[in-house]
Amino acid sequence: MTGAQALPQVIDGKAAAAQVLAEVREQVLGLKEQGLQPALAVVLVGSDAASQVYVRNKILRAGEVGIASLEYALPATCTLAELLDLIAQLNADSTVNGILVQLPLPAHIDENAVLQSVDPAKDVDGFHSENVGGLSQGRNVLTPCTPAGCLRLLKNTLGDLRGKHAVVVGRSNIVGKPMAALLLQADCSVTVVHSRSLDAAALCRQADIVVAAVGRPNLIDASWLKTGCVVIDVGINRLSVGGSSRLVGDVDYASALTKASAITPVPGGVGPMTIALLMNNTLIAARQQWAAQGTL
Repeated sequence: MTGAQALPQVIDGKAAAAQVLAEVREQVLGLKEQGLQPALAVVLVGSDAASQVYVRNKILRAGEVGIASLEYALPATCTLAELLDLIAQLNADSTVNGILVQLPLPAHIDENAVLQSVDPAKDVDGFHSENVGGLSQGRNVLTPCTPAGCLRLLKNTLGDLRGKHAVVVGRSNIVGKPMAALLLQADCSVTVVHSRSLDAAALCRQADIVVAAVGRPNLIDASWLKTGCVVIDVGINRLSVGGSSRLVGDVDYASALTKASAITPVPGGVGPMTIALLMNNTLIAARQQWAAQGTL
C-alpha cells in the first residue's frame, strides 16, 4: 500500500549471538593449534536460583566454543576476606585468562571491593574502574558485555551509526553509562534519560535509536517513539498475570511495533548477546595476556 509503513524488523539476538560464538569458536580452535587454551573462572557465592542458571549457561557456552571453564562455588556465609583470597589466587594463575564474579553478591559482602580486586586484564565483565575509565576515554579495554552486545546489534541493523541521535533510558553502571560511552565512540549524539529527567518521553521522541535499560516493565510505548526509530530493549522483567508469569521488556513491544523500524524482542533479543560477548571478552583477554607475555 502506497505510503504505508513497512513492517518492522524483529532483531534476532539468537542469530547474532550464534554468529559471535562461531567467530570465537574459530579463533579458539586456532589458538589451540598453537598449544594455547583460553580459560574462564566463574565464581558463584551463595545459592541464588537465577544466578545458578546464569552460571550454568555461561559454562555451557564456554564449552561450546572451546574455552575451558573453572567453577568456584562458595557458601553464602563466606567472608569478604575469603572471597578476595580466592580472587587473588585466580589473578596470580597464568592459566586463567578471565575472571567473572556472578552478581548479585550476598548483602554482607562489599560488591565494589570485590569488583576492584579482579585484575583489570582478566576483568571479562568490564566492571573494574580501570576498564570503566578506559572506556570513557575511548581506549581499547574490556567492555561490559550487555552494552557491547547492544552495539553489535545496532551495527548489524543500521551499519554506520555516525550522526545518529541515540537516547539511552537508564544510567546504571552495568548498562546505561557504558552504553552511552560506546555510542559516543560510534559517533552518535547521545542523550541519557533517567528518573530525574524532565519529560523523558519528549526526549525519547527525538531519537533515531532508543536503548531501554531501566528495569520497569512496559515503560516505553509508541507515544515515546519517533516513527522509524530502532529500539534495543535490555529490560527483562517477569510479570505475573492470572496465576501465570511471562517475561517482558522495558518497552511495550506491541505498541512499539507501530512506530519502530526495528526492535529487539524479549526474550530472544539482547539476552543471548550478553553471554556471547562474555566469550568474546575472554578470548580478547587471553590474546592480550599472551601477547604481553610474548607467547602469541
